[in-house]
Amino acid sequence: MRPAMPKAPVRQMLFLFPISAVVLASLLLSSAVLAQSNSPVGNPQISNASGRTHSQALRERLLQLNRDISTKGLHDFPQSQEKLLTGYAYGEFYDWDLYFENIYLSYYGVSKFDFSNLEVFLSRQQPDGFISRTLGITYPKPNQMFKPFLAQLAVLGSQQIGSYEWLREKDYGKLQKYLDRWFAYDADHNGLPTWNSADASGMDNQLSRSGDLDSYSDEGVDLACYLLRELQAMAIISSELGKPREQTEYAQHAKRLAKLINDVFWDEQDGFYYDRNEKTGKQIRVKSATGFFPLWAGVATPAQARRLVREHLLNQNEFWLPYPVATYAKTEPDFYEGTAKGECNWRGNTWIPANYMIFHGLMDYGYDKEARDLADKTYAMALDRNPVTREYYDSQTGQGYGMNPFWGWSSLAYVMPLEQTLHYNPTSLTGKVRPILTESLGIRFPESASTKP
Repeated sequence: MRPAMPKAPVRQMLFLFPISAVVLASLLLSSAVLAQSNSPVGNPQISNASGRTHSQALRERLLQLNRDISTKGLHDFPQSQEKLLTGYAYGEFYDWDLYFENIYLSYYGVSKFDFSNLEVFLSRQQPDGFISRTLGITYPKPNQMFKPFLAQLAVLGSQQIGSYEWLREKDYGKLQKYLDRWFAYDADHNGLPTWNSADASGMDNQLSRSGDLDSYSDEGVDLACYLLRELQAMAIISSELGKPREQTEYAQHAKRLAKLINDVFWDEQDGFYYDRNEKTGKQIRVKSATGFFPLWAGVATPAQARRLVREHLLNQNEFWLPYPVATYAKTEPDFYEGTAKGECNWRGNTWIPANYMIFHGLMDYGYDKEARDLADKTYAMALDRNPVTREYYDSQTGQGYGMNPFWGWSSLAYVMPLEQTLHYNPTSLTGKVRPILTESLGIRFPESASTKP
């Protein structure tokens, strides 16, 4: 069922304070200059053309991104009356990518692709609740579950149109079955499901953490954090649909899961969150950037957050390389940068969605300076060190790798400094979603894509 616009918005847009394009340009210029002053030099990929200001470079990059999305990233699909969104030139549609891609589009007030892709994925749900993490255009994944972002995506779209009613008829029940299926991947019944594999986690080659295909051994910190937010999203949806019993059940389940994350994954000696091997019962002592995701999920105590940030995140021998955050600590034996044979490498390179989640976790815990530093370095890496947006980046040099050009989730890099300045978080399940780029720079997404459903 496609969502219908209510006669009057349930929620009005709230503006924290007005910010003009001139002020924004000044903010971004100072941000980029600060980041570049701490950056390595000599990279031939640097995109600073002579005479251009950072605000001009940013505007041009955003306009190019939007052209790429409009002309290359929107595809007809036989099961949908609307076009579907993807950041990949080869036309596959993925799971968590969709959530972050739609956050970028929300900066322009675009919400229709929250719904079109979601409806197609939900329409393919199997009787046991399973939903594949791809549509199988290029890379079918028949045994790998859609990562826990569907309920969060539904909240993101509902926040923008001001209504949850579109979920009532059938999609609410499908989301319930989907979440139940996730918690069935728990062979030891300790409340912590497992990843199918590193590939299924989205961090394709973190084999030393999440295992090979169909291994089902890794109780992932990242998986638990995503599921926690899914439970919170379902509690919100239940409340909005007038289902108080379900709301209470989801909220209580989220609290139990938050306790498990700290009881099972936290290592007091190291001051870090490690995954657990369900088959051996032991921690998987691999330092991955996923160890910081409890900050984004809001489950770390202030003392735990302090140790994560001071001892590990900002540690230049582990994660805080010249262009942080490295996806594996540099101390890991299988750490490496770049790509050997074109593989998506999550064992050292910097990936924007990981940075983005960690960045918002830092802001939520009051680490404003550290969040600003991360935003500045991420922005400079994407805009100044590379002539086009790339899929992932070398954490030592800032050089981009993977899709060229890329118009998917890496687009978030360009807006992180503004989000920090505004203290704005579109991933908040209880906040307001605002078209901050349209408000601030006057850039609008092509009308064909921005028409609300």
